[in-house]
Amino acid sequence: MPRNNHQLSKVSTKKSAKSRIGILRNVVLVAFAIIAVRLFCIQIIEHDDWVAKADEQHTLLETIVARRGEIYMMDKGEPVPVVLNQTTYQIVIDPTVTEREPIEKALRNYAPDYISVDFDEIYNQEGLRYAIIAKNVPRNLAEQIASEDIGAVWFKKNNQRVYSEGQLASGLLGFVNADGIGQYGVEGSLNELLSGKDGLLKTTSDVNNVALSIGKDNVKIPAEDGKNVVLSIDRGLEKGIEKLTAEALDNTAASNASVLIMNPNTGEILTMANLPNYDPANYGNVTDASAYNNYTLDVPYEPASICKSFTFSAAINEGVMTPDTTYFNKHYEEVDDWKIWNAERRDAVYGTLTMRDALYWSLNTGSIYALKLLGGNPNAINQQGREKLFDYYYNKFRLGQVTGVELAEAEGYIEDPNEGWGRDSTYANMTFGQNLQITMLQTATAFSAVINGGTWRTPSVVKGYYEDDKIVPTDTERIEDKILTDETSATMRSMLIYNREYLVRGGVDRPGYDIGGKSGTAQVVKNGAYDDSFAELVGSYIGFVATSGEMPQYVIMTKMWGANQSVDSGEALNLFSTLSSYLIDYYKLKPGAV
Repeated sequence: MPRNNHQLSKVSTKKSAKSRIGILRNVVLVAFAIIAVRLFCIQIIEHDDWVAKADEQHTLLETIVARRGEIYMMDKGEPVPVVLNQTTYQIVIDPTVTEREPIEKALRNYAPDYISVDFDEIYNQEGLRYAIIAKNVPRNLAEQIASEDIGAVWFKKNNQRVYSEGQLASGLLGFVNADGIGQYGVEGSLNELLSGKDGLLKTTSDVNNVALSIGKDNVKIPAEDGKNVVLSIDRGLEKGIEKLTAEALDNTAASNASVLIMNPNTGEILTMANLPNYDPANYGNVTDASAYNNYTLDVPYEPASICKSFTFSAAINEGVMTPDTTYFNKHYEEVDDWKIWNAERRDAVYGTLTMRDALYWSLNTGSIYALKLLGGNPNAINQQGREKLFDYYYNKFRLGQVTGVELAEAEGYIEDPNEGWGRDSTYANMTFGQNLQITMLQTATAFSAVINGGTWRTPSVVKGYYEDDKIVPTDTERIEDKILTDETSATMRSMLIYNREYLVRGGVDRPGYDIGGKSGTAQVVKNGAYDDSFAELVGSYIGFVATSGEMPQYVIMTKMWGANQSVDSGEALNLFSTLSSYLIDYYKLKPGAV
């Protein structure tokens, strides 16, 4: 009997339901299969990658900032800090999470001078998750900002430099920039030593990014703090020298001055003054980057007739000249068809003179004659003479090359004796300190060798490191090279003292002290040639101070100059005289027998 329509409908519905259940079962089975495959991949094949990702999400990495070393000077035999640290903070945000309005308002209310970003720029930068929005914020201001309880704001501890002596010795000390990197001077040259090495904290963190004390992979690498550096600079002396030098600048046409004082028997530098100074704590306020220069070792120049001390020393040491050797002075010497004139041309010095008087009157013809004697021919400059002078200037006195002091320094240059045009005239000029480039430190170190018994010593400005309340000497190797005989050095001391004999008669130099020295007035090269109008001159003076009858205890070098200013050596000599008297009083040097 055939089924009716109602029966057929029931059968059809049952089949449809079974079909849908089958499909659903198959979908579920496929889904489970996919999940199983994916779990297999994650748990077996990609296991290490997913563990690393999990670690990243629950691992806190934090830099442990090393403490920057402090800088000390000497004061009455004890180290005293002149550059210290204070704790400041960098303020860090995540622009995708940190609400702009409250953090910007807090910064502008409490620390507007420390904002380091443009808020429009960082909040419009897609994908930016980390931004330092303020630097070097003092602790009290950072605490006020933190009290606002703004979410997703971090405070990163930092060290900021404090220059407790203000502008004192700024050209020597340098500064630390906003990124914590030392620039110029001691801060720049010894940046790696002062900086130390940052440490690292790697630990498990909770959902709020707070470090937990659990986890087998915890790592803590301690920071290595920077070295505390002790300079040989005498703080009290530096302060007094800078004050007197500033007063001298006020009374001359010079706008700049540098002073270098060192112990010629040890190479220790006691003063490195460069004026005008600047404030290292506000280094960005200078109008010209040249203000950062330490002119005693950064900038080579021509010290002019000071170099006659080196030329005369060479000729005496070679045994070809004595202070009583004579020559005929006609006010000029013709070399390579070029007349080289003396600055001093009075009738009283025309004719036959001793080399002692040639140095006293600072005659260019005298130093040129010494060069001739080095060549074995009193009538002409020759290759032998040039090579001898080069050997003394470059190899023995080490002019035109770095001295090895702990700071970055310029080399300068000394002309080759045999290459190039006009070698004879070039070397004739070099005998009185032109046609070369050397630094004040090179000059003072070489001059120390001239008067200390003939030994060239590596100069030093770093006395040691301050550790556990005591000075630990550095292990830096220093050169001690005997380049002149004792007799040559004694002869040069006598000649240099004679150079100041008129100052003793005039009452400028005190009785009971041996003070000797040599001046230098240098023309300036403009448009590739020396400016014969003398519209701009650089004045220098170098000398030594000693108790009468004793070896020199101090070398003082002064340099004065100014753009488009004619500053001759007389100004530098006057400054030397003032400073040498101050130094005698400062160190309480007892006079010797008169």
